[in-house]
Amino acid sequence: MDDAIVNDAEPLRIVVLDDYQGVAPASADWGLIPRPVELESVTEHISDRTQLVERLRDASVVVAMRERTALSQELLEALPSLELIVTTGPSNAVIDVAAAEARGIEVRGTGGQLTPTSELTWGLILSLLRFIPAEDRRMREGGWQHTLGTDLAGRVLGIVGLGRLGSLVARVGKAFEMDVVTWSQNLDPKVALDQGVRPVTRHELFETADVVTVHLVLSERSRGLIGPSDLASMKPTAIFVNTSRGPIVDEDALVEALTSRSIAGAGLDVYDVEPLPVDHPLRSLPNTVLTPHIGYVTDGLYQQFYVEIVEDIAAWVRGEKLRNVSSA
Repeated sequence: MDDAIVNDAEPLRIVVLDDYQGVAPASADWGLIPRPVELESVTEHISDRTQLVERLRDASVVVAMRERTALSQELLEALPSLELIVTTGPSNAVIDVAAAEARGIEVRGTGGQLTPTSELTWGLILSLLRFIPAEDRRMREGGWQHTLGTDLAGRVLGIVGLGRLGSLVARVGKAFEMDVVTWSQNLDPKVALDQGVRPVTRHELFETADVVTVHLVLSERSRGLIGPSDLASMKPTAIFVNTSRGPIVDEDALVEALTSRSIAGAGLDVYDVEPLPVDHPLRSLPNTVLTPHIGYVTDGLYQQFYVEIVEDIAAWVRGEKLRNVSSA
């Protein structure tokens, strides 16, 4: 394609959704797109469909930050100008890829990294077991130590899902000299044993683990997988951590377990509804450490996301393909 023709074209209207920190414009060189660009960064989450349609009505390109906003068939049908969707990551379960393609809308993605989420997982575990947020608050109020922490060495780390992310978490658990066990629906025991991780039954994991951490992909198979009976079988001194997806866990059952103190606490980065409603009971429970789905929110990963988003859009303008995306 002739660059002069491309650069003389009408500005390409690009809307970046859910850019909470307002970092999209400075995270990549949007000038590398071989066409004039009109870039809008939306720094709040738009949950109202009418408002969302109005905001996206004239967009040729929509950039989705992970799964913060669903792009359903109904929504896509209301966006006649939309030609391209680019999502961060290689897949996005809340984009109706088939509906988009049926309307001639191309869907592309980026690469990703698992290390940031595994690091946050350990941040939550340590914050819970050593009462770091509570001790920080007490210090600022003029107090001194008032909690008794829990050692990691010799404790049981139960990993639900030993995929790439779960394996990273397991390596750190072993470095802390924990007894690392694992279970999932499709676990290959040999894979676990090769990593020095003991495969166990579902019941044994929940019954014996001092820390249960979830590392599964959300699918119809895993939705609601962890329920009341799993939580009820946990030790009253055990903690539960989820940095994967909220709907994998029965949230009402988890709130009940925390309220009744049948488990000691929970570290959560993901929720059924995001952003978490301001009146949600999880926000007021004292035995939780809550983060706003920031497992992947790091400077390094964001730079990768946006640099590759610009590459995807530039390739699309030139009529080339780089990275397609899946819906799961």
